[in-house]
This record gives sequence, structure tokens and C-alpha cells, in this order.
Amino acid sequence: MSDVAVVCSHLSFAWPDDTPVFHDLSFTVTTGRTGLVAPNGSGKSTLLKLIAGELEPTAGSLSVGGTLGHLPQSLPLTGDLTVAEVLGVAEVIRALDAVEAGDVGEEHFTTIGDDWDIEERTRAQLDRLGLADLTLDRRLHTLSGGQVVSLGLAAQLLRRPDVLLLDEPTNNLDLTARHKLYDVLEDFTGCLLLVSHDRALLDRMERIAELGGDELRLYGGNFSAYEEAVRVEQEAAEKNVRNAEQELKREKREMQQARERAERRASNAARNLKNAGLPRIFAGTMKRGAQESAGRAGQMHASRVSEAKARLDEAGRALRDEQRLTLELPDTKVPAGRTLFLGEGMQVHHAGRAVFADGGVDLSVRGPERIALTGPNGAGKTTLLRLVTGDLAPDSGSIKRGDGRIAYLSQRLDLLDLDRTVAENFAAFAPERPEAERMNLLARFLFRGARAHLPAGVLSGGERLRATLACVLCAEPAPHLLLLDEPTNNLDLVSAAQLESALDSYQGAFLVVSHDERFLAAIGVNRLLRLADGTLTETGAPAV
Repeated sequence: MSDVAVVCSHLSFAWPDDTPVFHDLSFTVTTGRTGLVAPNGSGKSTLLKLIAGELEPTAGSLSVGGTLGHLPQSLPLTGDLTVAEVLGVAEVIRALDAVEAGDVGEEHFTTIGDDWDIEERTRAQLDRLGLADLTLDRRLHTLSGGQVVSLGLAAQLLRRPDVLLLDEPTNNLDLTARHKLYDVLEDFTGCLLLVSHDRALLDRMERIAELGGDELRLYGGNFSAYEEAVRVEQEAAEKNVRNAEQELKREKREMQQARERAERRASNAARNLKNAGLPRIFAGTMKRGAQESAGRAGQMHASRVSEAKARLDEAGRALRDEQRLTLELPDTKVPAGRTLFLGEGMQVHHAGRAVFADGGVDLSVRGPERIALTGPNGAGKTTLLRLVTGDLAPDSGSIKRGDGRIAYLSQRLDLLDLDRTVAENFAAFAPERPEAERMNLLARFLFRGARAHLPAGVLSGGERLRATLACVLCAEPAPHLLLLDEPTNNLDLVSAAQLESALDSYQGAFLVVSHDERFLAAIGVNRLLRLADGTLTETGAPAV
């Protein structure tokens, strides 16, 4: 395993419209667990795709030592593929079945190769990731988003990779599935390069790689150690900036004082020469000498000021420019007694099976309640949200909705037209707002200048979430009830903190599905629901 590594040499990459992503980027990642962090839109997912060979660099080279596995951020959440097909073991299992049935054709042995134990390894891998109940013939469209992510990871691990690239592997996973994934990755002995905004997962890394501009910096230790190192760096950088600012002020002051002294001496010398009655030619020589001396002094001070400015610029470059969302959610006060949603005995059937227990589920949302909905993957949380918003009609039971708009943020982020720009998508949701106001609002979601005119299809996962948030939250009329399905998926840590602050100050009602314990603790939830085994119950603790 000592030769297992990802080596990047003078890498450059730009999109077809010549938008640059990297220029002359070089680094090496060796065996061990490495967490890759950077703000959304910095190119983390693009870098993984370049390493995986899914994109071609415009310059430079990439090499991977050993077998490569890659779990991308976007996985198909629907489809008719079976679990065996997703895992890539369907053909081998069919060949094994044929051999067991007495068919000894050479093609079957070629297909099987060394994988005579594939079924045992497959079941063991599924069990390790909490998917022991999945049958190999089950269809993908019957699985939850979290189950699909775990299944995708199982598919990569079955390949026995030496180098494993994971892009947001905890998205949509419930707490149990997350801890199973943590355990699996801690047992991985190859070269792991992982993109995540999950602090608990990043704290299980052995090093942190920070991608910024055209540089990748490696920090030893986990994410907490990285944060401390960055804090110390920033304190030193801020001190250097303050010192450089003081030095520049001092040099400017001394230059001004020197200029004033030179002017006084020149004025005094002129009066003295006139009063002394010296010959004109001698007086001119003395005057020129004084001017030259003042000029040399002025150049010296100007040079010192220029050097002080350069030191200030250098110190300033060490400061981190952390872009933050400036969210001001609609001020939609909802009276405490107003009913926004009331569902009784709601039942839905998928593939002939009831999603909820006998008698269905009851749900009420009144006033500005802050509700967290938790539960295991596949329990029906997203189905319940779709019943609330009206995207899905119940097979039985009754539903009443109050006045006011219900805004829904799907975990699939399928709200945007991928062929239209961010600005065009936003205009479709808020057509009555003046263009200048729309552009100002988009800037608060970090879509400034040319970034507002990027097609939605080229955005990173976090950028797509921000664009979707803008469309959902700033559409007209303002929402009285927000439904958020895993809103922190793909959101960088800075933006997640801003979303927490925004939701904490929001005056309408919200119902949020999340497995992020830290996020739920930060947004002022006052009502906790848990959906498990088809039953919706109130709980006094965030049992995620």
C-alpha cells in the first residue's frame, strides 16, 4: 500500500466556456484518510472527477496508484436497476447460478474469475452498511435517498479499491447509517480522499486538505485540529496586517514631515541668500543643491512608503476571505393559533405496500411552530413532506391546509431548470420583483456578477442548494410554512451556519427533515417528531 497515492502535477482545468477552475495545481495525497475542504464552488467535486478520469485536464497530469473507486455526489434516486446491478455483481451471480445448475460453459467461468465468494462478500458489505434487509433483486426506485448512498458506497467497496474518492457520502444518511459508514471508513487501509461538510466524519480523518485558489494545503490531524491551526494562522495574519498598517501610516507621516521640513528649509534658505547679497550664480548653485538633497530625501521616503504598502498587501493576502450567506428570510409572522396544516389518518401505498401503519398518520402544524422530523432512512419522511405540500395525494385520510404559501425544498434539488441561468431561474419564481432587486437578492446568496449568469446545470451541489434556497424563500408570496428536506446536504460549513442563523430568526413555521444533530440544536426546534415503523410520534429528545 506504500505506493498508493494520488499525484497531481501542474494541473489546469477550465469549463468549455473558458471559465477557469484550477491553474498549475500540484499536490500528492498518500495512504490514509484525507478530508478535502473548501467553500462551495471551489472545485472539490470537479477535482475528484478529474482524479477519477471523468473529466480531462486542460493542462498538467494526474496519476493514481492502484485500483480506483469513486462515489460521486449525485446518485440516481430512481430507476429500475436492481440492487445486484447497482453493486455490479448481477452478471457474476447469474454465472454462479448457471454453474450450480450444471452449465459448465467457459464463458461462465470467465465471468466469475476469482469472485466465487461474491454473494458472501456482497451480503457482508451490505450488512456492514446497515443494508442487511435489502434483497439483491430489489429495484432502486423503491429505496430511500440514504439507502441509495449506502448502496453506492457498498458498490465501490466491493471493487476492493486502493484509492477511494467519496463526495459527500453522508448525504441523506440517518444517524445509524452514518455511524456504520464511519466504522467502515476507519477500517479502510488504502488512500481515502473525501469531500464532506459532516464535522463528525471530518474529525475521523487523519489529515485535512484545504483547496483554495490554485493551491492545496495539507494539515496534519482531524478537522478540529485544522480549525485550531487556521485560527492560529488567522490571528497571526491579523496581527501582521495591523503592524503593516501602522508601519504604512508611520512612513506616510514621516514622508509628509520630511516634505514640510524641506519646504521650510528651502524658504529659509531663499530668504537668507537674498539677505546675504551673494552673487546670483553662487546663490543658484546653492539652491539647486538644496533641491537635489530634498529630492533624494523625498525619493527615500517614497520608497519606504512603497515597501510598507507591499508588506501590507502581502499580509492581507494571508487573511481568509470567507464569503457568507446574507439571508433575511421573509418576515411572515403567523399567529400562534392559526392552523397551517392538518392531516388525519393519512395513508400512502408504494408498490402495493402501505408506507404508514394501520390507520395512517396524523400531523398538525399550527402557528410559528419549529418542527424537526427524524427517523431512519426509508421510513417515509419525504413522503410525509410531499403530503403536506400537496405534491402527493393520500390514498386515504383527510387533509386541510390554511391560507398562505407552503414552500418545499426537496433533497433532490430538482426545482431548477438546469439549462437556464441562476438569474433566469430566480426571475421565473419572482417575476414581479424589479431586476435590480433580484440581482441584489442573488448577491446575498453569493451569486454576484458573472456567477448569477451561470447555467444551473454547472453549479456545484452547494451552489445549487443556494440557488434553490433563493428561489424557494424569495418567491412571491412569501411562505408561511417552510418544508426543508435535508437542507444542509452539500452546504459548506460557513453557509450552514448562516442558514442556522436565518432559520433561527424566521418568524413563520417550518418542518425540517434532518439527521444533523448539531443543525437541529442550532435552529430553535420546539417540537420533535419521529417517524419509524410506520408510526409518527412526539418525542422529547432529538432521536435522529
